[in-house]
Amino acid sequence: MTIRAFERASLKNPVDVARDGHEALDYLFGTEEQPPKRVPAVVVLDLNLPEMDGLEVLKRIRAEERTRRVPVVILTSSSEDRDVIAGYDLGANSYVRKPIQFDQFATTVAQLGVYWLMIARSRAARHERRPIRGAGKEAVTRGDWRRPR
Repeated sequence: MTIRAFERASLKNPVDVARDGHEALDYLFGTEEQPPKRVPAVVVLDLNLPEMDGLEVLKRIRAEERTRRVPVVILTSSSEDRDVIAGYDLGANSYVRKPIQFDQFATTVAQLGVYWLMIARSRAARHERRPIRGAGKEAVTRGDWRRPR
């Protein structure tokens, strides 16, 4: 549903999806067979993940130097005070309750994308710059938020 919301908002950033908490950690930190992927510009995290919940994933993200400063937005159906408090205590940058109606959800996702990838400048994003061949200057090669013109 989140991918459809990104597409509907015409936000064209590459989006990688992890279907459960273990897959998310494998993506971020690698496995014996696979090296870790590049650090994402932002992590959108659901608390209700199978196998390992989102709070445990957040705890691991904040425990590692490599991912400690990556913005993490909790986007979940839970509005329980204990989940909100736990999310912020573990270092979430934002906690957003998923709207029930898809139109409202799509608008919320678009606003999150614009804010976290165009307006807010995270320390993690500043360290993820690499030169693009032939560009003659530093440019963000992944994670910059684009709308088609």
